[in-house]
Amino acid sequence: MHNPVHWMPWGEEALAKAKKENKLIIISIGYSACHWCHVMERESFENEAIAETMNKFYISIKIDREERPDIDQIYMIAVQLMTKSGGWPLNAICLPDGRPIYGGTYFKPHDWQNILLQIAQMWEESPQTAINYAEKLTAGIQQAERLPIAEIPEQYSLKDLKTIVLPWKEQFDFKFGGYRRAPKFPLPNNWVFLLRYAVLTKDQDLLDHVHFTLKQIANGGIYDHVGGGFSRYSVDERWHVPHFEKMLYDNGQLISLYSEAYQQSPNLLYKTVVEETIAWTIREMKAENGGFYSALDADSEGVEGKFYTFQSQEFDLLGDDADLARNYFNITAEGNWREEQTNIPYVDNNNEHLIREAGFSADEWAAYLAEIKTKLLAYRATRVRPGLDNKQLTSWNALLLKGLVDAYRIFATPSYLTTATGIAHFIVKECTIEGSLLHQPQDKNRQIPGFLDDYALTIEAYIALYEATFEEDWLHKAKNLADRAISLFYESKTATFYYTSSEGEELIARKSEIMDNVIPGSSSSIVRQLYKLALLFDKDNYSAIADQVFANVFPHVASYGSAYSNWAIQLLEFHFGTNEIALTGENAIKWRKELDKKCYIPNKIILGGTKSTLPLLVNKQELESKAYLCRSKTCSLPQPSITQLIELINSNEG
Repeated sequence: MHNPVHWMPWGEEALAKAKKENKLIIISIGYSACHWCHVMERESFENEAIAETMNKFYISIKIDREERPDIDQIYMIAVQLMTKSGGWPLNAICLPDGRPIYGGTYFKPHDWQNILLQIAQMWEESPQTAINYAEKLTAGIQQAERLPIAEIPEQYSLKDLKTIVLPWKEQFDFKFGGYRRAPKFPLPNNWVFLLRYAVLTKDQDLLDHVHFTLKQIANGGIYDHVGGGFSRYSVDERWHVPHFEKMLYDNGQLISLYSEAYQQSPNLLYKTVVEETIAWTIREMKAENGGFYSALDADSEGVEGKFYTFQSQEFDLLGDDADLARNYFNITAEGNWREEQTNIPYVDNNNEHLIREAGFSADEWAAYLAEIKTKLLAYRATRVRPGLDNKQLTSWNALLLKGLVDAYRIFATPSYLTTATGIAHFIVKECTIEGSLLHQPQDKNRQIPGFLDDYALTIEAYIALYEATFEEDWLHKAKNLADRAISLFYESKTATFYYTSSEGEELIARKSEIMDNVIPGSSSSIVRQLYKLALLFDKDNYSAIADQVFANVFPHVASYGSAYSNWAIQLLEFHFGTNEIALTGENAIKWRKELDKKCYIPNKIILGGTKSTLPLLVNKQELESKAYLCRSKTCSLPQPSITQLIELINSNEG
């Protein structure tokens, strides 16, 4: 593809060139699956006149936000401070030293050209104006989200939780599920918290809304009913029309969420979603090295969603089954996505009557529907596929690893564990160097050190893998990474985990990531893992660090619960406690499987085996199988069966 802009990669060469030539810098940040990034590329950056302006007056740097989230974070804050909004494509105009003076997201070609000319003229005629503004804006970037040291409360209460949840409930959309807004993002971590809170507080209305929302998402067009997997978000309030890009991080988390929801309330829809989504990741996203690629584009052949939508007559390939399939997936002659005159398959919650009228039992329908989907999938596979973003990000692979482990524990499908273990070995082999993580496998051009989320999410995945297998090597790997993360990212003076390493490239600001978003924030994630490791290894230094970081964030959680959902999950653990379940003897794994099958316990860690150096197990090395329940450094008498362990847990909760 011809691109007349003289783009340079981020690095010392580009910055030195800008300083030497005294030119402003354009920093354009996007990502492979970003629809509007491609639009601006096509409309503006491939426009000869605009490219001439950019090349004459500016040094242009293109950045993939998924490769360099640290840079994206800084310039996103800058644009939010300037415009009160953000998004991608993200375009910032900066001084030769990288300090921003102007920014925004998508610009129409005429507007972008005018802005470029006006700012170039200003830089030539009154550069001090730009320098003064850059100084003030950079100070704002450096101060944004910086939290003071707070006193650690003696305890956190149920009232603290209710203060968060009550205003949160006011945002609920009881007609379509989720929140009253559009676009709608799945936000898996939100629903994990609300599911656990509803169960632990016995809030049936909230529990009903969680399950209603999960069914709406799974039945909507945001879910790929033919091939499995979820798109990034729905543009409308009904979960009908997706923005068709598929991201690994969403799907890894949604596998976890639907697995956990199934354990709490078994529903064939949840199981199907998990099975089909895992099948999609393996079929379309897995690399030969055991790791997984990042994303699929929304577009194919230059049209958004073309790969995933259908004309009514295309269902004729199903023969006698065509009409039933059309009715089930709401496929119409005029198109259910009328703006584009095509169809996005989706399912109505109340269309069980179609199945009954066709004379199917539940099991018969499941088999019949699977056959229909297989035929549609084979047909769709002949189309031009969306572009694949073949980056392999450590943090996103860790999210999928945990999703697969969660699914394995709930559904006991051995291949899920095999695939999860393959990802773990990929991270060890391809994304770890001398005990430190990389953000992605290195190549001949670059080596990007891991960021805090790479560490936090990998630690979480390794702990999950241990809890499924009782292979302690994964737990020791998690502990080693935690020690490395504290060394690289934690500053004791401010009790802050920074997103970037102290050994990393020095940017115009070093930021911490406090709020949770579509992925739980790196600070909340590392704090939650430190609490787990403190329990598993009886290390008070981990919990001491986590206590102070949590206390600093806590005053802000109630202001916007959905943006602090991972912190709120930790608050649940504080109030309701953590059930530390130790299983010993030769039946430890068998009993773990029995416990997972019989009981939903949202606030637990589980450990076991016949030989161990872990404090909770070291004096419990009986060959005879026993189950212990420990809470707050106190353990129960040994229980001779999982049934009696569950009775003990229930009596404590009661």
